[in-house]
Amino acid sequence: MELHFSRHRRLRQSANMRALVRENHLRAEDFIYPLFIVEGEKTKNEVSSMPGVFQISMDYLQEEMEEIVSLGIKSVILFGVPAEKDECGEQAYHDHGIVQEATRFIKDRFPEMIVVADTCLCEYTSHGHCGVVEGDRVLNDASLELLVKTAVSQAKAGADIIAPSNMMDGFVAAIRAGLDEAGFEEVPIMSYAVKYSSAFYGPFRDAADSTPQFGDRKTYQMDPANRMEALREAESDVNEGADFLIVKPGMPYLDIVRDVKNNFNLPVVIYNVSGEYSMVKAAALNGWIDEKKIVLEMLVGMKRAGADLIITYFAKDAVRWLNEE
Repeated sequence: MELHFSRHRRLRQSANMRALVRENHLRAEDFIYPLFIVEGEKTKNEVSSMPGVFQISMDYLQEEMEEIVSLGIKSVILFGVPAEKDECGEQAYHDHGIVQEATRFIKDRFPEMIVVADTCLCEYTSHGHCGVVEGDRVLNDASLELLVKTAVSQAKAGADIIAPSNMMDGFVAAIRAGLDEAGFEEVPIMSYAVKYSSAFYGPFRDAADSTPQFGDRKTYQMDPANRMEALREAESDVNEGADFLIVKPGMPYLDIVRDVKNNFNLPVVIYNVSGEYSMVKAAALNGWIDEKKIVLEMLVGMKRAGADLIITYFAKDAVRWLNEE
């Protein structure tokens, strides 16, 4: 009996053969590593819900950056945890705010490192929302003014990329105009273009101390059930001048990553968020999974879905594992 069928296994016969035809790869340059910078001294607090992730004060930043550079990671994203908060999040746009000071420190000592500044108010406001609050409402246009001030102050401090994560309507247009007017036409915007109102952010709120004190963020972050809305959000940001598009969270939204990649000719960034990290860490610490294999498979899946860059708390571990191979 003569059979006609394809022999796909020919290209899987050995490790070298599989490597030869591999379609997607992970590199140190693909990763953006998040850092949580707190005010004060001699502070290195492990985040209780994120094993291996720390809040660090400025006096630990040199040691941290030396490790990051030694691994070949080229980019970090900074989140600030201020000592004082107020209704309008003044420390977000203060010239000597914690993110601004950390940015100056890194750019002075590690000038080749790409510093991405997260541009939001939630870590700095007493109410924990991402903008100006009136009663139980988050005001869109009034929030834009403060976000522009924050972006400009971060650019003045030396941030290479401004990454607004607030999800106010028009935030890219406002920040682009503000940066240009202040003389920062060359500073790109990495927009959190598609940011869902997700339960996967829980551990991050421990790390950044940014839990809303009332209500939730569903009026400005996206409904997880919606797909076409993501394209509308991304299209608005492209038209307003975004240079990168972030999809957040990561693993539950790989279909959205692919949609964004297929529809827009800009670098796509995926945020492998805190809840995704903590679930893997918890399972690994219980001995239920092989952490290395799970993480590398998860990250390459994000690349396969269309991500060009990955913001991930696994960045340092992932690079170490890749170097072992």
